[in-house]
Amino acid sequence: MTDRRPTLDEVAKAAGVSRATASRAINGGLRVSPQAQRAVDTAVKRLGFVPNRAARALATSQHGSIALVISEPDELFLSDPFLTGVLRGVSGALEGIDLQLVLLIANRNRPAERMAQFLGGGHVDGAIITSLHRGDMMEDQVRGLLPTVFIGRPFDHEGLTYVDVDNDKGGQIATRVLIDAGRRHIGTVSGPSDMTASLDRIAGWRRALSEAGLSTDAIESGNFTIKGAEEATVRLLARFPETDGIFVASDTMAIGVNRAIAAAGRRVPQDIALVGFDNLGMADATTPRLTTINNPLLRMVESATKMLLERIARRDLPAEQVILTPTLVPGESV
Repeated sequence: MTDRRPTLDEVAKAAGVSRATASRAINGGLRVSPQAQRAVDTAVKRLGFVPNRAARALATSQHGSIALVISEPDELFLSDPFLTGVLRGVSGALEGIDLQLVLLIANRNRPAERMAQFLGGGHVDGAIITSLHRGDMMEDQVRGLLPTVFIGRPFDHEGLTYVDVDNDKGGQIATRVLIDAGRRHIGTVSGPSDMTASLDRIAGWRRALSEAGLSTDAIESGNFTIKGAEEATVRLLARFPETDGIFVASDTMAIGVNRAIAAAGRRVPQDIALVGFDNLGMADATTPRLTTINNPLLRMVESATKMLLERIARRDLPAEQVILTPTLVPGESV
């Protein structure tokens, strides 16, 4: 006995049709005669063949491509490990599937209306959209236009499919680590105030501090960049010189936070303890190694790609939301 699954080639041979015809018949494609459809259906049942979502999506594809839309300036895309990780992840998830990946950078020079015209213009079968900002209007532009999955919760997410990490919970975990270490003047260097990930991480930071009876005043935005975080930390320490702990909303920003702390003549973790967020490789670039929160990017991207392929294959699927759980990655900065 063997548990080997029957292949599409075996189904085609048993049905007496070509592999392409068998694929179209199984996956709902067009141009299959009634006789061929019946023969393939019989072979599938007899052999116990189970089609996969990738094959189904490929068979029902009209254009042979999907879009990855990143709503950030070109220069940030090239330097941000989250965004480059999304690109690598989607490309990897499509390996072995004959669907072309089209990268679109949606910045101020390419407004949402123009992007939506391209997406709805018969060029791609579906889209994955990430790094949305409030005011981008991408949610409204693509709603009902084509199969779309968001990585990161959109502001107006009703009726939309997205995958995200529980950023609020991650902010709570990070802040409680600092509280448990005895820190009582805990600030945060946040991301932009026009992104849900940033706002949710701030909310988690505030929740943990409020539950501990500590102040939630010490906050500055670093805009998810090293330079922005360095400047934000200078402002934070000027306003709150008693700061003894900082939750940094991304590991990339923690590099800038570290620089500002050192320039102020203070040490990590002796004077100021740090906890970051992402665990995408940048934690190893800090000294001491950064304690951080794991953002399960690979799982997010794999889930988003899977969900998009399912929606290309079946346009009637309802909206779905997947929220993944963040975890602590201990380091030496607390």
